[in-house]
Amino acid sequence: MNKRSSKTLATPSASSASSAPSLLTRRAALAGAGAVTLAAVGGSAVAAAADASGPVGGADPALDASHATRKVADLVVKMFQAKAARDLDGFLSYFSKRRLTYVDPIWGGQWRTWDELYAAIGAIMPGWGPNADAYPIKIIGDSRSAMLLFYDSPELFGHEIRSMAPLDFQGGKVIRQVDYWDGRHFTIQATKDFRLPPEQFPREFGERATGENASPVVRRVATALSEAFVAGNAAAAADLFAFDGSFEDLTLKSRLVGRRAIADFLKRGLRLLPYGPGSSLRHVVGSAQGGGYEWSNPNNPGGVLVNNGAVALELDRHARITALTALWDGALVGDAALGAMLTATIEH
Repeated sequence: MNKRSSKTLATPSASSASSAPSLLTRRAALAGAGAVTLAAVGGSAVAAAADASGPVGGADPALDASHATRKVADLVVKMFQAKAARDLDGFLSYFSKRRLTYVDPIWGGQWRTWDELYAAIGAIMPGWGPNADAYPIKIIGDSRSAMLLFYDSPELFGHEIRSMAPLDFQGGKVIRQVDYWDGRHFTIQATKDFRLPPEQFPREFGERATGENASPVVRRVATALSEAFVAGNAAAAADLFAFDGSFEDLTLKSRLVGRRAIADFLKRGLRLLPYGPGSSLRHVVGSAQGGGYEWSNPNNPGGVLVNNGAVALELDRHARITALTALWDGALVGDAALGAMLTATIEH
């Protein structure tokens, strides 16, 4: 069988040693405001954007690297190929031994050193069957930081997972990765079986130690969008999109196309979204071509108990958003709340 690539895994760290055995057992059981112009930030951003990737070889299925540099796209493909081959040393060679934070904010796993991550993955990788598969779907950014979308087959953890992960790099190595995914897609019960109690969840995902590695262009766009969302300003948020831009929420399984449709949806539904009012920007990744940001929402407005999520952004040469993709844990939201958000997507 021609193996593809595979998912970066989350398993308990030594920092949560008291809960590690039970979690490993459970996991093993489940596993059988207007455009921001490039000119505004100077020529360096334009030069970075000019290193756009062409077709990326070796990815199966094909990786969408239309808004990434060739260097970061090749790195991601090789990293996933090592994971697919169950090459523990090869896969972990893409992570920094000097400084590292790896977090799964959906069930609460966190690893603060390379040794912790190596031990955790090494304990589980041998249990992956020969048909286990995972691969990168889309990469947005460059070799300083990027947003990655990827897939895990059910053979890895018992259910299909589609994740979005901000990546920060230093010297060609990952120094920070946070995997966001939808617990409903994984199934609510399985997610509940994985999840640590709220009091054991990490409150900070290593963003302070990592610092900001994103381009000034994507930082300005992400900040402007987040501020518009927090303020409940649908018009200001929609004005950041290209005329034919798209807005996709993977948790809601919904996609809108066109600035007018996006503005109308946000006018109806922004106050319902967990990344709307009450949220705050956590961390930005990416280049002048795009990337995205993580958000947190400890305020839980309207009874929506979703504390964290991520938003991927693809940008055109005028730094307008051509595509937004949001992902968060729908398992924390009841059917009625999801229904209200979906109702807001209906045009009138």
